[in-house]
Amino acid sequence: MRTKQQYIDSVMKLRRNIFCKGERISRDHEDLEMTLNVLGHTFEAAADPATADLCTAKSHLSGETINRFCHIHQNPQDLHKKQDMTRMLCRHVGYCIGRCMGADATNAVNSIAFEADKVNNGNTEYYKNFLKWLDNFQKNDYVLACAQTDTKGERMLRPSQQPDPDQYLRVVERKSDGIVVTGCKVHITQASVADEIMVVPTRAMTADEKDYAVAFAVPSDYDGVTQIVHPHNMNRRKHFKRGFDFGAVDSYVIFDKVFVPWDRVFLCGEHQHGGLAALLFALFHRHSYSGCKPAIGDVAIGLAALAAEVNGIEKTPHVKEKLASIIQIAELGYAAGYTASALSKPEVNIPGFGQVPFGPGSYIPNSIYCNVGRCLTGEAVFHEQEILCDIAGGVPATFPYEQDLVNPETKAYVDKYLKRNSKMPVEDQIKFWLYFSDMTVSAIAGSMNYASFHGGGSPIMEQIAITSQYDIKARKDMVKRLAGMS
Repeated sequence: MRTKQQYIDSVMKLRRNIFCKGERISRDHEDLEMTLNVLGHTFEAAADPATADLCTAKSHLSGETINRFCHIHQNPQDLHKKQDMTRMLCRHVGYCIGRCMGADATNAVNSIAFEADKVNNGNTEYYKNFLKWLDNFQKNDYVLACAQTDTKGERMLRPSQQPDPDQYLRVVERKSDGIVVTGCKVHITQASVADEIMVVPTRAMTADEKDYAVAFAVPSDYDGVTQIVHPHNMNRRKHFKRGFDFGAVDSYVIFDKVFVPWDRVFLCGEHQHGGLAALLFALFHRHSYSGCKPAIGDVAIGLAALAAEVNGIEKTPHVKEKLASIIQIAELGYAAGYTASALSKPEVNIPGFGQVPFGPGSYIPNSIYCNVGRCLTGEAVFHEQEILCDIAGGVPATFPYEQDLVNPETKAYVDKYLKRNSKMPVEDQIKFWLYFSDMTVSAIAGSMNYASFHGGGSPIMEQIAITSQYDIKARKDMVKRLAGMS
């Protein structure tokens, strides 16, 4: 396994194929420092004896100890540990840990490549290609970004109906030694600071859309790949240091006639498996949310409780009621994910068919509970922000700038008038409100709220999955029996 510094050193060697604010930048740009800090923590935690049990696993390929973010889930316990690892690491950094997407894509493609080969009666070698890639991925302890979401063009038109067919990434040429792809994947978190990018389909495909049913992996600085990035960083502090500086970065990942050799292709043209690939990645990723969203809920609980304490209202009934609301959301989301792990099987829930054996024997979390937990926590994002706003009052939105907090001409005034709780040092109160502002009214807070709502699929997508996979007919039949109906 790599160290944090080894990871950063490798990223610095990548080709300069990323653009930000009108300039071509390198990976040592200051806007990427905080993101590297977050991803680097996944390497530190794997090396720390206190957290290694959650953050490492035994590879089913080599038997060697690997980072859990590179692991294929072999049993329910693996899924339990992934969930607990995610919650723990997100608590450490205060937001998204940024490495789950790669783990979730890897587990999805592991099953998809295997099943596509089965259907093709041995005429393809997707799974062999994948295992070769996976072995290298695990041994090098790579950071992987998953590129799923297409630009989608006109939303009411299918991929094959788009005026511009490149609105969904597609195969434009098949050669004896590989394929050529063109298109753009959007909102791809951490792609610019990842070692590799895994591409998977974004939706179900019809028979005439086989060119869009493609999955493969390439280095993030690969020839023909251009990234337009949007960093999300906390404001830099000079005088009042935070306990952890969080950052994230999203990319528009553009593939302009990119050649992908066959040994890096894991699906190509099997349209029925394109939809299953989209479903499986979303499922694994929604399971990861049962770790990260409860952790973000933990931060929200701490923010709300401390705001109430600083304001001197912590014993009021309405504060306790609001704290209970956030606690319920966080723990129900976690419980749904834990149940999804406990009920996991080497099976997938296919609408209209129910639970079907799927993949090479690796474990897939229960779909209903994954989607219920993700939908519950996703819908609550802005409700939690409303609670924080209600308890804090207007202070976070108008809090003085850091420079005014230390300016000799104004410091005495702010020390006097920012002090609300006489039992807490005023400097601690200042640090708290600065962090509260980071998490609620800053640019990064706005971006992360959208990510928490839409990431892994917007609530409407979970609702569709729940209602299409849940056995509603059995419940209707139960009521018919109880009512004495024919």
